[in-house]
Amino acid sequence: MIDVGDKRLVKRRAVASGRIRLSERSIEAVRGGRVKKGDTLECARVAATLAVKKVPDLVPYCHHIPIDEVIVGFSIDAPWISCDCEVRAHYRTGVEMEALMGVQIALLTIWDMVKYIEKDESGQYPITEICGVKVLTKEKGIYDKNR
Repeated sequence: MIDVGDKRLVKRRAVASGRIRLSERSIEAVRGGRVKKGDTLECARVAATLAVKKVPDLVPYCHHIPIDEVIVGFSIDAPWISCDCEVRAHYRTGVEMEALMGVQIALLTIWDMVKYIEKDESGQYPITEICGVKVLTKEKGIYDKNR
């Protein structure tokens, strides 16, 4: 890991996004709350929040960052469900890996919840895909004298 011990505590913010392509049947099931496993987007939101907190356990050189806030949002524009994940912290290093992980896990959770709808007759996923995962913005604020 890189030594960040001498760096000042600074407000950090990152927003990442991505999307998943699903069949119309899956989109309608998500919209209508008819997915067998439950509320798909709420489950994905919780999974994203948990994922943000677990980044250093999964990405070897990431620091344990005290997360201040995680905001996860979704939009549906068939055949896509898009996810944005915003992460905020006061720390010595950025939170873009956390935002990216939040998006990835949210989208994987959606896939997992609708996979029984997405599978074709041979058990494959002919149209399902996760793509466009990227950091939209990364910001570093001023030193917080109260921390």
